[in-house]
Amino acid sequence: MKCDKKAMLLYAVTDRAWAGKSRLYEQVEEVLKNGATCVQLREKDLDEESFLTEAMELANLCKQYHVPFIINDNVDIAVKCGADGIHVGQEDMITSAVRARVGESMIIGVSAHTVEEALEAVKNGADYLGLGSVFSTSTKSDVDQMPYETLKAICHAVDVPTVAIGGISKKNILQLSGSGVDGVAVISAIFGAEDPGAATAELLTLADEMVRNHA
Repeated sequence: MKCDKKAMLLYAVTDRAWAGKSRLYEQVEEVLKNGATCVQLREKDLDEESFLTEAMELANLCKQYHVPFIINDNVDIAVKCGADGIHVGQEDMITSAVRARVGESMIIGVSAHTVEEALEAVKNGADYLGLGSVFSTSTKSDVDQMPYETLKAICHAVDVPTVAIGGISKKNILQLSGSGVDGVAVISAIFGAEDPGAATAELLTLADEMVRNHA
């Protein structure tokens, strides 16, 4: 399944640190109502049963809004909840092995930090690439910041959709203009905002401006 690059425009990545368990579903719904083009469920600390329950609820919610629903890292959960896709990092299962597990119809996203990693991921079947960290970020402490020129080089080297991630906010998103990236993946700038819905709407407008500025 080829991933539509329009789905990358504003890719919302959940973070439980910003929401109580009872509020994450409501936050995601507000984000969807305000134009998020993709949602990734990222859970590092939930037990498998709770993760699956949450994943199934959010998968159904995203279907209502016709927005792709991606699971971070956990292939079993992605398969069981009927997610549209799975996202894996360089240290996780290799892309070809993930494809063997999930079949041909599921979207596979892979994190890449260099042109070499990007080309290898695409060769092994990645449908889109997550590129970063493009700015310094508090979400991941073990990732070096990606130079703008590297981001641009990757975007021009691959023929699959690309999404920039890492420290992106309304204050710096337009600095990515001209890179060729298809959109932005945002965590705290959405889920850490006082009003995630309003933050989503504002970021969507800026992301669209960023993409139009590539020309």
